[in-house]
Amino acid sequence: MERGAPGIAISGAGATFPYPYYNIVFRDYMRLNSGLTVNYGAIGSGGGIRSLRDRSVDFGASDAFLNSKEIASMKGEIIHVPTCMGGVVMAYTLKGVDSLRLTGSLVADIYLGNIRKWNDPKISAINPDVPLPNLDITPVYRSDGSGTTYNFSEYLSIVSPDWDSVMGKGKALKWEAGIAAKGNPGVAGIVQQTEGAIGYIGSEYALTLKLPVAKLRNKTGNYVDATLESISAAASVVLPDDMRASIIDSEDPNAYPISIFTWILVYKDQKYGNQTKKEAEVLVDLLNYMISDAGQKVAAQINYAPLSEQAIEKTRKLIGEIHYGDEDIKVEGRKGER
Repeated sequence: MERGAPGIAISGAGATFPYPYYNIVFRDYMRLNSGLTVNYGAIGSGGGIRSLRDRSVDFGASDAFLNSKEIASMKGEIIHVPTCMGGVVMAYTLKGVDSLRLTGSLVADIYLGNIRKWNDPKISAINPDVPLPNLDITPVYRSDGSGTTYNFSEYLSIVSPDWDSVMGKGKALKWEAGIAAKGNPGVAGIVQQTEGAIGYIGSEYALTLKLPVAKLRNKTGNYVDATLESISAAASVVLPDDMRASIIDSEDPNAYPISIFTWILVYKDQKYGNQTKKEAEVLVDLLNYMISDAGQKVAAQINYAPLSEQAIEKTRKLIGEIHYGDEDIKVEGRKGER
C-alpha cells in the first residue's frame, strides 16, 4: 500500500479502556500516511458494538468479546483483533491509606451493599496494619454499557456465589449500591474527587491520575498489583485461534486476577455499503500496524501490556482472513514493523 491515502477517513467507536493507547497509535499511523484520517469515539464497548452493527463505523472496539447471541445479531462474520492487554483495578481515595488489600468476595460485598464502612471487620482482617477509618464506602460504577463492567462482573461472578446469583455478568447491570459515572474517565474522576470512594477502572487511568489501587488476591492466594508483568502472566495460556479468550482469574501464581484483552472488531467481508477496496486496504494496514513492533511499543510505553508472540501470530492470521467480496486484501508491511 502507498504511504499516503489522501481523502480517506477510517472511523471507529467503542471502549474507553484502550482510548489512551488508541489516541496515540492512531496519531502515529496518520503521521506515516499523509492525508489519511482515523477517527475514534470512546463511547463504551456497548456503543461500539451497536455502531459496528449499524455499519456507521468501520470498526468497533470492545473489552469483551462477542457472545454467540451478539455474533448472530451482527449479520456478517466478525473478526476479533486483540490490540493489547490491561487490568481492571480497584482505585480508591482514602486519606492516610496508601496500601490496601482486597479480595474479590469483599469487592462483591461492597457493590452489593453488604459492606458499607471502610473499617468493616472483614476488610480490617486482611489489612491488620492499615489505619482504616470509620467512613462510609462510596462505590462508583459505570452508567454506560461497558466491556470493563463485563470483565469486572465476570470476575466477581467467578469468585462470589452471592454476586453470581444477584447480579451476574453483563455490560450493563442493575446496581445495588453506589453512584454512576460515564466511561473510565468518569469513574476515575469521581473516585479522585470523593473521599471514601472506590471504583473499577482501567489500570492506565489509575496510573495516569496517580490514584492508589488495591492489591487483589488471585486464584493462588497471592495479593497482586496490576503491572505489565502480572497482566502478561495471566495470558500465559494456550489461546484459541479466533482470539476470543478470557484471561480472568488465571491460575498463574504471579497473575493479576482481572487481566483482560481489548479488541477491535471488524467485518471479515469489507464489501458492504459504500465501502471501497482502498478503504478496506487502509483498515487492514492499520490493524497490522497496531500489532507491529512499533504499535506494541506504544502500548507498553503507556502502561498497557503488549501482546505475546503467540497472540500476535494468531492475530496476524485473523487479519489475513479479511477480504473484500471475493478479492483478497494484501498489504505490504513496513520493514521492522512486523
